Amino acid sequence: MDYPRGSIQDIAIQSKELGEEVELLIYLPPSFSPLYKYTVVIAQDGKDYFQLGRVGRIADELLSEKEIENIIIVGVPYKNVKDRWKKYHPDGEQHNAYIRFLAHELVPYFDREYPTYQMGMGRALMGDSLAATVSLMAALQYPNTFGRLILQSPYVDNSVTEAVQEFNQSHLLNIYHVIGKGETAVKTTGGSEKDFLTPNRELSNLFKQKQFPYFYDEFDGDHTWTYWQPDLKRALKSMF
Repeated sequence: MDYPRGSIQDIAIQSKELGEEVELLIYLPPSFSPLYKYTVVIAQDGKDYFQLGRVGRIADELLSEKEIENIIIVGVPYKNVKDRWKKYHPDGEQHNAYIRFLAHELVPYFDREYPTYQMGMGRALMGDSLAATVSLMAALQYPNTFGRLILQSPYVDNSVTEAVQEFNQSHLLNIYHVIGKGETAVKTTGGSEKDFLTPNRELSNLFKQKQFPYFYDEFDGDHTWTYWQPDLKRALKSMF
């Protein structure tokens, strides 16, 4: 079935935090109007979510069927693998600057330029793998800014676990979290293999203990877009 298509804008904004120009892909729904208000969904690995995840097409379908609220999707692409690691990995040298960019530069830009709700539950962060990790870390640092989270197979290390353990405002964050049962030997950027499944199960137990508003599922599959892409429809429906 052919649904009305939204538009995708390609813009760039200057970031003082990162000291560079940041490209953005912005999906606006087919019925976009400045008279309505919109929830903003910010996707790390932005180009991947549009190209491999086909998130714009999924949003077109769900909006057409009135299965989700009005959303604008903002994709923040990475430049290359090294750039991605520097910004997304908890040990990356630009990790904290990237999180400040999201909270202090990107959010004010959208609140100024688009008809947004301008509150935590009116903004979501989304990501896969390391992109999910930085989304989680940003939401834990700025829970009043980002109230919803979609985590697809996040990379989980001690700094992630500690950040969740120390967080004491779990009522502010609504979380959607999936991991593949086949994610036991994932090839990382450095070339080594890591078990993603076990730490994600531990993270899930921690989310439940801390009583976050929370959805968790384990899919039959591995650490690839082959499985994240079909999961996106459920993710958007359950979160919006």
